[in-house]
Amino acid sequence: MRFLFLTQYYPPEPGAASLRLQAMAHQLQRHGHEVEVVTAFPHHLGAKRRGGRRWQWLLTEEVSGIPVVRTWIWAVSPGRFWFRLLNYFSFVFTSFFGLLKSRRPDYVIIESPPLFLGITAYVYGWLKRVPYILSVSDLWPESAIALGLVKNRSLIRITRRLEHFLYRHAAYVSGVTEGICRTIQDTGTIKPERVLFFPNGVDVDLFRPQDASKDLIQRLGVENKSVFLYPGTMGYAQGLEIILDAAEILADSPDIVFLLVGEGPVKAGLQLEAQARGLTNLLFEPLQPVERMSDYFAMARGVVVPLRRHKLFTGARPSKVFPAWAAGVPVIFAGEGEMANLIEEAGGGLVVPPEEGAGLAMAVEFLSRIKEFEWQAMGQAGRNYVLDHYTWDRIADQWLGGLHRNG
Repeated sequence: MRFLFLTQYYPPEPGAASLRLQAMAHQLQRHGHEVEVVTAFPHHLGAKRRGGRRWQWLLTEEVSGIPVVRTWIWAVSPGRFWFRLLNYFSFVFTSFFGLLKSRRPDYVIIESPPLFLGITAYVYGWLKRVPYILSVSDLWPESAIALGLVKNRSLIRITRRLEHFLYRHAAYVSGVTEGICRTIQDTGTIKPERVLFFPNGVDVDLFRPQDASKDLIQRLGVENKSVFLYPGTMGYAQGLEIILDAAEILADSPDIVFLLVGEGPVKAGLQLEAQARGLTNLLFEPLQPVERMSDYFAMARGVVVPLRRHKLFTGARPSKVFPAWAAGVPVIFAGEGEMANLIEEAGGGLVVPPEEGAGLAMAVEFLSRIKEFEWQAMGQAGRNYVLDHYTWDRIADQWLGGLHRNG
């Protein structure tokens, strides 16, 4: 079959969605299918500064063996919601030209969010008689409402209607968590057998247990310290204030340091707050290329993965857990629900309540003090779990199996 991915984010764009879609594209190729991608020029979380072409309208290239068509997008700074909508709709418009430049596929796979991109896929599918698969990595507008980013009732009503319309007309809807899949099924807009599960996974060859980089440790000044790493997007859903609270509680433990690596809309505020509190045990690093992140995992005593306390997030599976486990590093998850159950099932870390700095501080202190063989056993349990369940080839095999069974 021939698959065409339509996504606003694709490598070198950072983030879980772009990496998951690239992994899916490679796995589809491995199974003998043809794959093409229509995406935007790099513009998000610093990718634009690493070489995005700001004023170019359209470009055809190849990324790691995958044909890619890029179209112009209006890049905006994070934090202003209405500007973000203009960012979304600029690509909704220009991506249609990318679709017309591509070969006619058997399926278009759309990544949501942004949900509005489904409009492009629906119109293209109607004109070309091509079915689409809606890949949902975050329930929208529900997540934006939960975070207080969307309050306009008219906008909420319109986007919910659009959401259900796209579910109803999709050939399949694919969710990255079981909670998302259940929520989609509960809408009653699509038959349950048309809802597929494609979770986040990990490249176990890229992320694996390895010796820490002495140069990186020296540059960061963390020699003889237990480093607790937060890697990835610094956004509203994570509730990263919990790390500042834990760092303040552990200020008198000179051998413990927190390291936050990434970018996002709340990073500047976190840095100002850390400075105001006088936290010297909290370090910030810029966003790193994915291939360099293995060095950061290698020096970590634990990886901290927080989420805010909200019913919607009980169905979340933060993708950063899986590379941590693949690298043999225990995880401290400050949250509830699906991810907490996975961590307890795997035995690859600790679970603490969300938004409670004292609980996180206790878990950090525990991981920093346990005996080395206990720490290694916890890390190995996590790696064994991803080897058994969350390698990309295993995930893709199961997804394609569901597609073929119901096709």
